[in-house]
Amino acid sequence: MSATADGTADGAPDVTEGNASGVTLASDVGGTFTDVVLIGTDGQVRVAKTLTTPDDPTTGLLRGVEQVLASSGVAPGEVGRFVHATTLATNVILERTGVPVAFVTTEGFGSMLALGRQARVEEERYDLAYEQPDPPVPHTHTFTVPERVAADGQVLAPLDETAAARVADDIAALRVAAVAICLLHSYVNPEHEERLAAIIRARLPESVPVVTSASVWPELGEYERATTTLMSAYVGPVMASYLDRLGGRLRDLGVTAPVHVMESAGGVLPAALAAARAVYTIESGPAAGVIAAARQGARRGLADLISFDMGGTTAKAGLVRGGRPGVTHEFQVGGKGSFGGRRPGTGVPIKIPAIDLAEVGSGGGSIAWVDAGTLRVGPRSAGADPGPACYGRGGELPTVTDANLVLGYLDPDGFGELRLSPERAEAAIAEHVAGPLGVPVVEAAAAVHDIANAQMGAAIHVVTVRRGIDPRGFTLVALGGAAPTHVVRLAERFGIGRVLVPPQAGVGSAVGLLHADLAIERARTFLAPVGELVSCSVGRDRLGELADVLADLERAALVDLAVDRAEVSRSVGIRFTGQAHAFTVELPAGPITPGVVRGAAEEFYKRYHESYGIDLRDPAELTTARVRAVLPSGSRDTPRAEPAPDVAGARRVWLDGAFREVPVRARGGIAPGETLTGPCVLTEPQCSLLVPPGWRGTADDHGALLLESGTWPQKTT
Repeated sequence: MSATADGTADGAPDVTEGNASGVTLASDVGGTFTDVVLIGTDGQVRVAKTLTTPDDPTTGLLRGVEQVLASSGVAPGEVGRFVHATTLATNVILERTGVPVAFVTTEGFGSMLALGRQARVEEERYDLAYEQPDPPVPHTHTFTVPERVAADGQVLAPLDETAAARVADDIAALRVAAVAICLLHSYVNPEHEERLAAIIRARLPESVPVVTSASVWPELGEYERATTTLMSAYVGPVMASYLDRLGGRLRDLGVTAPVHVMESAGGVLPAALAAARAVYTIESGPAAGVIAAARQGARRGLADLISFDMGGTTAKAGLVRGGRPGVTHEFQVGGKGSFGGRRPGTGVPIKIPAIDLAEVGSGGGSIAWVDAGTLRVGPRSAGADPGPACYGRGGELPTVTDANLVLGYLDPDGFGELRLSPERAEAAIAEHVAGPLGVPVVEAAAAVHDIANAQMGAAIHVVTVRRGIDPRGFTLVALGGAAPTHVVRLAERFGIGRVLVPPQAGVGSAVGLLHADLAIERARTFLAPVGELVSCSVGRDRLGELADVLADLERAALVDLAVDRAEVSRSVGIRFTGQAHAFTVELPAGPITPGVVRGAAEEFYKRYHESYGIDLRDPAELTTARVRAVLPSGSRDTPRAEPAPDVAGARRVWLDGAFREVPVRARGGIAPGETLTGPCVLTEPQCSLLVPPGWRGTADDHGALLLESGTWPQKTT
């Protein structure tokens, strides 16, 4: 049965129907490491962690694929599904390496991008020589056409097709690789945009995409809609080329499975759709980590979680409440001051659904240096090439990884495909940190470790304390190669008494991709006062309009996924009348009635009070109708860890200002139900877990470890 307009679905298929072999490959390309995991028909996961190859990320990725296929004994042709997370879209925007783009808007609005919205934050506030960043498109590539549509969709001035043809000729002469179109109020009436796009396409090579705002994200707010459309055009050809190259190299290897790409809200898209809407993949990699944390927590009955994902270049924090990750519908790429770009005016605004994350430039590869007698760590990173000094690949500057190795937290013989060199790590810290500060090497390494913890704690602070949320009742989930080394100490900083370390935590985001759902969200502006919708006199007609809009969005989402049925959820944006920002509130399944709208309004009032501590009951209005279609991936089971022989030993580890001899165990050798008591270190090829004194842990039958402090559960007063 197909999904219906009231949001119900019956018998929705799952993506495993096309995966007869039951074998799935997943890969997550980060700034330092590329993680590849394979789950076979036996439910066990094989893992490979390889260094990222920045010049061509597919090289490192294919190396990891070959490793997991060899270790599992799976033939390439047996792979039924390939799921991929990548930071490509983000990197293209941050590094400004996208394709040449022309931008077309309504006459009179040609300076919109140049004016933009700028907020000077942090050190920029005191910079007397501050220069406003260049607009994303130069003025020479910005064009306007005579036309005008009113806010209600009425055509005030028709599109001047003669002028449009001249603009198309001028764009063709520039030989751009993509065109972005954003006309005023096209979200309510896209006729002019569609006609203008047709005129421009007729004068350009077929390979040049022409992207309209009505097709990318038809919501009010011309500046944010323009930048979202522009970034989709800017990144799209790069993403299409990358995915085409990746698909070709996989086929050369013998892997013919369809490629799915993680989107920012936690689902996956078919490769063709990801290329066409590349802007949807901006938070691709970080989103996978939060989804993985939510699923790991669900297995243990834990609904309130803080996802902490620390790799080689950055650390990310995300919140899961009631078992559901937080989702935002506007964020900044390259923003400052909010640790990842949630502060308006500090980056390029993007209006798409995305897992709500805070990010800091602090990871295992973050470089430590002394600046005028002050120790600093990050955001500069050693990356994959040359990497930290201990990698022995030419890096000479000390990093967080070097400090952790000197402190005894890492196993020199067990980190992916690398052997770590304590001697090189000590030499780098001695020359660049300990010497300038006049302190012993070990104390310098401890200071680097502590500063990294403080900086990563800032990300957790942003998603909890800064938003009025007490983190002490949450469980902190560790993901990423560097997270287990730092996670318990971070928990102590916030008074968090429970930490969950999933199996294969070092490649946790990639593991989270294994069962990612195909999903797409569609939205459209729908402005209507709540009072009008629940009114007996006019409410029935407006409610019918809302139901029709939701039904249209649902049909479009199903077309995007190329299916005729899926699980469909509906929501609306609600704000106080006259305000700029709205909350997204979910709607129940069934007909749209006055009671449904009243319930949504009550939820909005509740959310507003929780967020701002103000109990307002002023008139509210709907701003946006949203539909999300999801094709479940099938099994919700968490993959099982591959058993490994237990290797018991001991190592000198820096704890509380002194070295102590502590037990060292192999993570894969911990038996289900076994209890561990800190201090101890658990090692595995992709990460190392430090359990400080005062903590105890228990392993479950899937290999996850739940650590609790001696003061947990908390006493309430």
